Amino acid sequence: MRILLYTGKGGVGKTTAAAATALRCAELGYETLVISTDPAHSLSDSFNVTLEPEPTKVADHLYAQELDVYYSMKKYWGNMRELLLTVLKWQGVDKIVAEELSALPGMEEGSAFLWLEQHYRSKAYDVIIVDSAPTGETLTFLNLPQVTQWWLKKSIPGQKAMIQGVGGMLRVMTGVPIDKGYEEMDTLFGKLEKIQKIFADPDITSMRLVMNPERMVIQEAKRAYAFLQMYGYAVDSVLVNRVLPNELENSFFKSYITNQAEYLEEIENSFAPLPIFKAPHLGKEVFGLDRLRIIADHLYGKEDPTQIYYNEKPYQLKEKGSKFELSVSMPFVELEDLKVTQHQDQVVIDLKNKRKHIYLPKFLAYYRIKSYNMASNKLLITFIKK
Repeated sequence: MRILLYTGKGGVGKTTAAAATALRCAELGYETLVISTDPAHSLSDSFNVTLEPEPTKVADHLYAQELDVYYSMKKYWGNMRELLLTVLKWQGVDKIVAEELSALPGMEEGSAFLWLEQHYRSKAYDVIIVDSAPTGETLTFLNLPQVTQWWLKKSIPGQKAMIQGVGGMLRVMTGVPIDKGYEEMDTLFGKLEKIQKIFADPDITSMRLVMNPERMVIQEAKRAYAFLQMYGYAVDSVLVNRVLPNELENSFFKSYITNQAEYLEEIENSFAPLPIFKAPHLGKEVFGLDRLRIIADHLYGKEDPTQIYYNEKPYQLKEKGSKFELSVSMPFVELEDLKVTQHQDQVVIDLKNKRKHIYLPKFLAYYRIKSYNMASNKLLITFIKK
């Protein structure tokens, strides 16, 4: 199975790119599912069909799904929802507000993780394409397992052993499935962690950056690329959408075409050696299979979009005499923006408002960080014996 995730700044055409890619995969004979994790769903508009919270057939070999967090919780996590409602009511939260809050922070994204885990386990599809939310939400989505676990530990009173020990009795007394709800949480965490590992496996999952040839969009794409690499997710290509044809250089769009040429060159220089695919501005809205097929033709030609276009491991550990060097891909990052510390068998990297924990081989707990620096878009951390 291949999983392809499309991300980028809001409004750049992620949904169009994801839908066009899904159509091409289906027409190549792959059983294909494209799933939208963006709360502001527009996948149904792209296909010009009505989509449901369950996978809906759009064409031969092609299925699409727009997530609904409340539908997902009701269908799969009813006991957990009842537990959360009860906890919130115990804390004096109004019933209507409690209903809204029963969807955990990030549960929209969590639903996507859990659906993906289910689809991956079922092996019903050859290709799963994720039409993700804008960049910031995507990074939250990918970091969700740790965040949700922290939130629940702070919000759920008592420890696991206590709930398991008295949960059955409380269920009889109150009618609230506390023990069952906690079991669902444990299962949820296991699934979140499993699919996160699948997302971090470059042989299965590829992240693809979608952008327009515009300054602010390119800057956000650079930040997204840096953060994705820091978290260990493989980015295998860049898609540049809505490129105006040079034939318009003597028209009203002359200045835009001039700037566009500069931005396209910047994209080529900044994101090399990643392959860069381009789709033109069609001069009209892109919806329906015929127009999506045109976009797919421009992006991929006759190529198979499921292939891995670029595969470089974000982390590499090398022995250098009596020292060890950890290399972390960190494009577009300055040394002064970084803080690197070590806690036993973990390296903690702080980059502005983001933090990444990298687990080291156990033996490196007996080493310490001597130095770190940036070279060729890589963070190089040197370890020596304590």
